[in-house]
Amino acid sequence: MKPNLLSRRLFLTAGASVTASATLGVASAREVKGGDGDRWLPHQADAPNPLESPDYKFFTTDEVAFVEAATERLIPEDALGPGARACGVPLFIDHQLAGAYGRGGSWYMQGPWDKGEDTQGYQSRMTPSALYRAAIAAIDQHVVASQGGRRFAELSPETQDALLSDLEKGKLDLGGVDAKTFFKMLWLNTKEGMFSDPIYGGNKEMAGWKMLGFPGARYNYLDWVDRHGDRYDQPPVGIRGRPAWDSKG
Repeated sequence: MKPNLLSRRLFLTAGASVTASATLGVASAREVKGGDGDRWLPHQADAPNPLESPDYKFFTTDEVAFVEAATERLIPEDALGPGARACGVPLFIDHQLAGAYGRGGSWYMQGPWDKGEDTQGYQSRMTPSALYRAAIAAIDQHVVASQGGRRFAELSPETQDALLSDLEKGKLDLGGVDAKTFFKMLWLNTKEGMFSDPIYGGNKEMAGWKMLGFPGARYNYLDWVDRHGDRYDQPPVGIRGRPAWDSKG
């Protein structure tokens, strides 16, 4: 089944499974006062670092136009909820490429450079950031030459879908970039941006989680463990909580 041809409903329901784990804490018997010396106390640990800048850090203007258009075709807005663009997926990908992921910081990036099998995972000598940069430039060059000077972002949704399908099948010649490898990474990163914790810039307002019914990063489910068959109706919670939640309360 082709990801870009699936309906939103099929995409969200096919194989989606969520496992929630509960962590129980045991209170200490000694009296504590809090403060910097007791980092394990509630509200004393280092706060998670959210995405600070809403601006693009890696993509150029032309690259932003491509990624916003392409990810929106992969996860379009429909009756079930907002699409990739409104959920911040392009911004998520941009900030990931600007960091260690984009550099392949924890990857083995030495030879040999044989093509390898699909089961062997990522085999390109290019880092993710280099792959995106080269692939987007090659795609737009191909589109400009074949679509009367228009770039990918300027095409109709139907034409964009057809080009993405050709990418997925490896039908586009992108020069030194493997089309299937790029599509696979773009599709993976799009899903990551749609369903990762909002602290990383995607899944804005937890829209992706709400569509799946995923409860997020709640610390326990003690009130629900014996409520078999009941619909879980609580709003999702991210690493930093949720807008209506007072972490000091």
